[in-house]
Amino acid sequence: MSNRTPRAARTSIVAGTAVVALSLSACGGGASGADAEGDAFAGDYEGEELNILLNASHEGAGEWLAERFEEETGVTVNVTTVPYDEIASQLTLDQQSGANTYDVSAPWYVSLGDLAADGSIQPITEFVESTPEIDVDDFIPTIWEPYAYVDEEIYGLPFDGDIHALFYNAEILQRNGFDEPPATWDEYAEQVQTITENESGDGVYGAAVFGEQSPLILGASFANRLAGYGGEFLDENGNPVINSPEAVASLEALGDIWDHALPTPAETDFGAGNSAWFAGNVAFIENWTDLGVRSEDPDSGSEVAGEWGVTYLPRAAEGEDPRASLVAGFSWVVAGNTDKTDLAQQFIAWAASTEVNSELLTALPPTGIDPNRISSLEDETYGEEFPELQEVNASTLHGALAWPTGPNATEAAQILTDELAAYLSGQRGSAQEALDTVQAEWERLLVD
Repeated sequence: MSNRTPRAARTSIVAGTAVVALSLSACGGGASGADAEGDAFAGDYEGEELNILLNASHEGAGEWLAERFEEETGVTVNVTTVPYDEIASQLTLDQQSGANTYDVSAPWYVSLGDLAADGSIQPITEFVESTPEIDVDDFIPTIWEPYAYVDEEIYGLPFDGDIHALFYNAEILQRNGFDEPPATWDEYAEQVQTITENESGDGVYGAAVFGEQSPLILGASFANRLAGYGGEFLDENGNPVINSPEAVASLEALGDIWDHALPTPAETDFGAGNSAWFAGNVAFIENWTDLGVRSEDPDSGSEVAGEWGVTYLPRAAEGEDPRASLVAGFSWVVAGNTDKTDLAQQFIAWAASTEVNSELLTALPPTGIDPNRISSLEDETYGEEFPELQEVNASTLHGALAWPTGPNATEAAQILTDELAAYLSGQRGSAQEALDTVQAEWERLLVD
């Protein structure tokens, strides 16, 4: 099957999973790869180089990883960054052109199927299954499946969990008469409209809405609502259901706040939205949970330190369980044509480890990384410094909404995004019409 929703967790998740130390040794007696005792992290690589391709939002994480890995192993890590919506195409171009510059990358998990199909990344199933130190059971279950698998093969290890939460400026809410952030999408629309009507004359708006025509931006805003309304991209058999009543309600809900958002939502991307948030010019922003770390960082230029709060994404009705949406999310992969497969595999195992993920969550300068493991989600330092972020990220543990993966998933995500944009700009008669168009295209692309 070329595309599917995540199957049931392959491995049992035990509460309180023990933290397994993953460390590389630069003086491992020259061993390469897993030795007879299962130590996949021993090896003498001092003096070697590893070239890594990351998206620009992970520049801080890349610098942290490069410095720490060289300290531990003597390996020089060269990091190249590109815009988040270009990372898969850049990796493909590099591998198919024969340049073969990169050994490791961390693309959007939705692109794994296309990258595997064209040979730009290689399967790592044998390595993962022979390396118990990776501790697959510790990965957050709803993240592990879509971030790792293409059909029955493992191609990735989760790197950045990347869900959205609802951040709010408590001071703006209070001066507009709202004691609490919204629990439902209807309440959200009401609060956004009220705040914009009251304060737009002073340059303050109800929300910054990610509306730029990219799957990782506008597509994420739609996916947040699809999760909240209990919808799915695909049914349990892997068939598209993108024109369901829940999906239609989700697109209509996005339209309800479009004209009351920070101008202009169709041009609001990650950078523009964050700038308005840090300046204290918006009451709400749906954003990755690491925004909370940046909001408290004095060197991030934040003017909202101590004034913000965070809560779950709204739901369709009061009292419903919160549901995460895996809007972005990035997986460590090994380039298809690298001649450093062993070192690349060991790097990604280290970079996806509990210890590394836990440190990246609270590192300063902020790294933009969210939890990928149960143990890092439950990390004591993370809980002490950012208890609200820890609580919101716990919504990933069960039932999170994942994008389709597999061949053609990247094209399918763009088709959806284009129709969302067409509806929101008034070029479609209804949300149902727009999503019916997507449904027909997805059936062509995603159904065997």
